[in-house]
Amino acid sequence: SNLPFHPMKHKPSLLLAVLVLGSATAPSGSALDTPAQPENSRAPGPFPVGITTTVFVDASRTDALTKEPRTLVTEIWYPAAEDARRLPKNKYSDFLPGGVTPDIEQFVQKHYKHSVAELDKTFWNEAVRDARVAAGKFPLIIFSHGNGGNRHQNTFWCDYLASFGYVIASPDHTGNCDFTVINGKPIPHDGSQRSNSASDRPKDMGLLLDQLTLWNQGADSRFAGKLALERVCAAGMSFGGMSAVDVAALDPRFKTIIAMSGASLTHTNATVPSLWMLGQEDRTIGAAGNFLIRGHHAMHTGPSFLLELKDGGHYSFTDMFKINKTFGDGVGPGKRRETQEPFEFTRMEKTYEIVNAASLAFLDVYVKGKQERLPFLLTNHWPAEVVWKVSGVGETQKPHP
Repeated sequence: SNLPFHPMKHKPSLLLAVLVLGSATAPSGSALDTPAQPENSRAPGPFPVGITTTVFVDASRTDALTKEPRTLVTEIWYPAAEDARRLPKNKYSDFLPGGVTPDIEQFVQKHYKHSVAELDKTFWNEAVRDARVAAGKFPLIIFSHGNGGNRHQNTFWCDYLASFGYVIASPDHTGNCDFTVINGKPIPHDGSQRSNSASDRPKDMGLLLDQLTLWNQGADSRFAGKLALERVCAAGMSFGGMSAVDVAALDPRFKTIIAMSGASLTHTNATVPSLWMLGQEDRTIGAAGNFLIRGHHAMHTGPSFLLELKDGGHYSFTDMFKINKTFGDGVGPGKRRETQEPFEFTRMEKTYEIVNAASLAFLDVYVKGKQERLPFLLTNHWPAEVVWKVSGVGETQKPHP
């Protein structure tokens, strides 16, 4: 498949393995506890944003694809010190470890229909590479990309949340990302690894949490004592949404879930606060995938929020807007799933505004414990674009079985 995120072939049992995430600028006139910002501000929180690439190795697992210890190239976004405001922003090419080799240039051109130089112009970032970490203690989100996606497929969301005092760590799930570079060697997406990936991904997320716990204890001086690890959020898009649901069931250190256009066949942890997102016009996971996501919300006994983007598709919740503005299934023009009638998916600015503001309010309440932000979550702030459902909170609290 030449799709950047290689959506799965439509096998009902595997439909879930395709998920995405998004983000946004603060809606004007909403009751966000943030200062007024210029409308085009993409990281409107009080912190400038830093970004760094690291490599984590799990010596206990042999990678089925590389036959080496499981190795995860990982991107980390974080609140940065004030001096980062004056420094140049990260570029798309900065995500390519080892630089732009002919192999990588060819790969990017083939998959994204643009050169690396063109993507450096359109793929905006708000983060500054290797900026100093801000003073303070910041909660952790571990984000899992979609099937054939990559660790930087949701920078719009990561930039935004880091500006409000969150640290986001996102690995390339080796063998299931579009490509990653390990020891100078490009490792491409391998569809044959998909079944392995379903079990690898939650372990990958757990490994990141293990390693970042060590960083917090002093293994990496930049982050020593800077991470608040009491309420870690498992987040993901498409297949990554499935991974987030799965890791929250397997690993009690994950206390909240944000899943974008993704669900799992086994949703056994129905008590952790959860934010579910879907595009009503999603053609990748389709009606069956959306049915599962709605089912997760319906069966949840803990606080649960469902955001349905009426004119959203699968890739609404990703950076695809910055890569190919006419990609479809959430980005640019499309056709309605039921009627084939042509229409335009919700535009980037509005989509990111909605996804980011909902995510931030959810995290502020259930990760940072800011109860004063709960009223924001009890109202649909975007009735024209969104169906918003709430359960397990206050009046909607369900009795536990």
